[in-house]
Amino acid sequence: MARFLHLSDVHLGFDRYENAERTKDFFFAFQDALQKYAIAESVDFVLIAGDLFEHRQILPATLNQAQIGLELLQRANIPVLAIEGNHDNLPYGTKTSWLRYLAENELLILLEPNGEQAYDRWTPETRCGGYIDLPCDVRVIGSRWYGASAPKAIAQLAESIQQLPTPPTYQIMLFHHGLEGQIARYSGALKYEDLQPLKDVGVDYLALGHIHKQYTAEGWIFNPGSTEANSIAEGQDQNPRGVYLVTLEDGEINAELKRDYYQRPIVRLKLKVNKQQTQEKVEEAAVEKVSKEIDKTRGAIVELRIEGQLGFNRLDINVRQLRQKLHQKSQALIFLLKYDVTGTEYESPFPKGGEPPKREEIEQQVFEDLLSANTNYQHQAEPLAKGLRVLKQQVLDSEHPSVLYRFVAELLTEQDSKN
Repeated sequence: MARFLHLSDVHLGFDRYENAERTKDFFFAFQDALQKYAIAESVDFVLIAGDLFEHRQILPATLNQAQIGLELLQRANIPVLAIEGNHDNLPYGTKTSWLRYLAENELLILLEPNGEQAYDRWTPETRCGGYIDLPCDVRVIGSRWYGASAPKAIAQLAESIQQLPTPPTYQIMLFHHGLEGQIARYSGALKYEDLQPLKDVGVDYLALGHIHKQYTAEGWIFNPGSTEANSIAEGQDQNPRGVYLVTLEDGEINAELKRDYYQRPIVRLKLKVNKQQTQEKVEEAAVEKVSKEIDKTRGAIVELRIEGQLGFNRLDINVRQLRQKLHQKSQALIFLLKYDVTGTEYESPFPKGGEPPKREEIEQQVFEDLLSANTNYQHQAEPLAKGLRVLKQQVLDSEHPSVLYRFVAELLTEQDSKN
C-alpha cells in the first residue's frame, strides 16, 4: 500500500488586490494542508503538480514561505516530488529557476525529462532526473510545461516511458495541463485522446494541475484544483477545489478530495434593482443587503453585484464612494462592487392612439417621455414638459439668457413647492 498527497497551483506570492493579508492566505493554505493531510496522515510522499509560485521571479518572503512548508515535510521524512507549471517554469534564456534552487537545496525533487524528452533516473548525487522509483512500490515520472505543443510532447514522452526499465506496481506521472470541457472559455485544453498514450504505456495515476477546480476522468486522471481560490469565481461550492489524499492498494486508486484546511471565505451577494427606486433607495438597499450578511462578510472576500434597470442615469451613483462605504460596513478583507445596471433613457408614461397628434402634442409627449425615464422627475413629467415647451419657444425667440435662467428657476421652484 502507498499513500500520498497530491496538490497543485499553490501560487505562493499571489499579489492581486495589493493586500498583504491576502498574499499570506496562500501560504497559510499550503502550510495547513501539508500539516493536516501529509504529516498528520503520515503519507509516503507529496506531489506538487506545478505552479508552486505565482511568478517566475519571486520576493525573498515568498521563497521563505516555500522553504517553511517544505522544511515541515523534510523534518517528517516525507519526500516532495514536483514539476514546474506555466507560472514558475524556467524563464526563457536562463539556466535555472526557483524550483531548481529548492531542488539543489534538497527541499524537493524536481522531475523533468532531458532535452531529448527522454527520461534519466533521478539520483541524489546529481539532484537531477526525470523519474524516481520509491520504496513504497511507486514510480513517479515528471514532465515540463509544454503549452500549445503538449499533444506532440505527450507522444514523445509516452515513447520514452515505454523505454524505461520494468516499473514497480504503480506508475504516477506529473503533468501541468488542463483537460477540455472542465471550464468555459479555456482555449488550448487537451482532449482525452491526447492523454490516452500515457495510459497505454502504463501510467496508473496522472497527477494534473493548471485548472483551478477539482475533476477526475476515467479513473486515472486526477486534478485537485488550486489550494486557495485565485478569484471570486473559484470560491463557489459548485467549483470545488482542494488537495487529494490518495491511497494505492490492491490495484485500486482511492483519491479523497480534502477541503477542510485554512481558506479565506468568499461571499458573493446579488442585489436586484428596478426603475422605481431613487438613487438614495438603491444605495440604502445595498447597505441593507451587506448589513444582513455581516456574519458571513466579516474578514471575507466579498463581491456585491448590483443588477437591473435604473430610473435615473447610472452615473449618478458614485460607485467608488459606495464601494468604500460598503467595504467599511461589511468589515471584509476585500470588497468588490460589480455595478452591472442599465439606465432608462426613454419611456412613455401612457399609451397614445386615435387621430394623429398635433405638433404641440408630440412635443409634450416627447418631453414627458424623457422626464418619465428619470425617477426624480416622473411624477412631475406633465407640468415640467409644458414648461420645457415654453422654454423652447423662448430660445427660438432669442430671449436673453438671464430670462431663460429665471424661467427655469421659477419652474423648478414651483414644482418643488407642490411636492
